[in-house]
Order: sequence, then structure tokens, then C-alpha cells
Amino acid sequence: QACTYPCQCPSQPLQCPAGTSHVLDACGCCKVCARQLGELCSLQKPCDHHKGLYCDFSKIHRGSGICLAHEGATCDLLGKIYHNGESFQPTCKLQCICMDGAIGCIPLCSDDLRLPSPECPNPRRVKFRNKCCEEWICEEGSEENHFETAMAVFREDPARKPELNNLQENCLVQTTEWSACSKSCGMGISARVTNDNPQCRLEKETRLCMVRPCDFPVEKTKKGKKCVRTPKPRQSLHFEFSGCTSTRSYRPKFCGSCTDGRCCTPYITSTVEVEFRCPEGDFFQRKMMFIKMCSCHYDCPRDNDIFLATYHRRMIGDHV
Repeated sequence: QACTYPCQCPSQPLQCPAGTSHVLDACGCCKVCARQLGELCSLQKPCDHHKGLYCDFSKIHRGSGICLAHEGATCDLLGKIYHNGESFQPTCKLQCICMDGAIGCIPLCSDDLRLPSPECPNPRRVKFRNKCCEEWICEEGSEENHFETAMAVFREDPARKPELNNLQENCLVQTTEWSACSKSCGMGISARVTNDNPQCRLEKETRLCMVRPCDFPVEKTKKGKKCVRTPKPRQSLHFEFSGCTSTRSYRPKFCGSCTDGRCCTPYITSTVEVEFRCPEGDFFQRKMMFIKMCSCHYDCPRDNDIFLATYHRRMIGDHV
């Protein structure tokens, strides 16, 4: 179809299946749900290029094609082979995709946490028979238990009784330390849990992190020293995340290396909002860790092992 300008896009927000990208149509006007491997495609219904898919017009006529994946390694999960670019659900709780031999998954169930609150003094997650994901229910208790549980989360004010409907004013803020970065090099994720929000509800919060670039050159140590703790890149750089690039350049500190078997990890960090721009023209902001100081030690994490890591070294002095 011929493109018409100015663009006229649907007023309702775009609803796509989990793990499906929002991409611009051929006119560069409206966001559409990207077509997946094996699905019919056209210029107005493009394939998911974030997953390495392209529209092959050679097999179907009249302006339609089929989404195929560029050649890449297959994935083996529990003895089952998946092709490059193929999406699949190993369980009802995960949506996964094979990308050139690597498997990436997103959770389909929320992993949010809840603190007791006046309207829900005894929150509990329950597995229902016909549903995949657990859901929160609020158990009713006695009036005395109701008040005591609520006060465990809310401040006491000796001048007057607490107004339990004013959640934010009476909320006793609880925030955990940021976890170690999920990757030893390149862009990873760090997380913490906090109830510093208007609902005083315990929620998971994430930030991007980069301990060092994977192609970061190893600097020579000074005479008598065995470690380079926090080197800076010689030139400013743009961060990249999910195919999008930071709108401004940065010259961050990274953690260096040692010659005696020790590893260097972030010790003092801060958190900054970084704006990213995507090829489709979209902008978004994500919190990101910036290193102020690293420490060198023998308590080393396993390389990029985000599921089995026993490494929980603490970072201090963090602030937003």
C-alpha cells in the first residue's frame, strides 16, 4: 500500500505477545508487532530484525513473503533442537528464543514482592489449579494482628496515631544493596529490592551495569604494583543496549586487572539515568551503574554465571 502523510496510527496502545519487538512499518510511520520465524510478512508487516529475521519474498508472490532467519547455530535444550531465530516456551513461565546458539528467555510471570500494608496485612502467594503463575492473596487476620503487622512497615508517631491511609508519609523505607553485575564484561544487569514508592510496596528494581568492556585493553601495572584498580578509557564512548545507543558520550571508570590471580570488582558506585536512542527513533531512559572505585580481592565471582553465582560481595556508598 502507498504511504500517506501525515501518519495516521491507531490511537490504542500496541499489544504484542511476550518477547515480540515493536518495529516501524515500511512508511516509517506506525509501530507494529514484528513478524516471527515462519510467519507471513510484507513491507507493512516486517520481520523481527532484532532476532536476525528477514522477509524472504522469493517463495510467495503478490508482495508477501515469509520470515526466515539468517544462518546461525542451533540451540540444544534438554535434548530438543531449536533453529536460529526460533521462539519457544520450555515451560508456561518462560518465553525463549534461540539466537545463534545462545538461548535467551523472558519470564511470563511477575516476580514482584510485597511487604505487609494496611490494606493487605498478610500477603501470600498462592498457586491456583488452572493458572500457571502464582497470585497474591490477602489473608484476613484479627484486628490486633492487622494493626501490629501494618506497624512493622510503618513509622510510629508518638504525637498522634498513624494515619494508615497516608502510605508514603508513614512508610518505613527498606532498600537492599545492589547485587553484583550479572556479567564480568560487557553490559549486564544489577538488581535490588526496595519499598521506596507511593504504595510502600516491596518491588524489584534493576539498573544496567558494565564492570569493563569485553575488549578493554589490559593496562600495564606500575612498578611494585600488581593491580590496576579503576582505569578510565582514553576516549569517551557511547553505551549500547538492545541495539540502542546512549544519546551522549561518557568517560566512565572501569575495573581493571591483576597479575597475581586477584580480580577487581566495583566497590563504590553511583546510579545515573542514561537516555538511549533506538534505530526506529524511539527514546527511553534506564538507570545505570557508574563506578567510583573498585577493590581487588581473591573472593572472585564465576565468569558470567548469573544463575549459579555464589558471589555476593557488597558495594557501598551507592546513591541515585
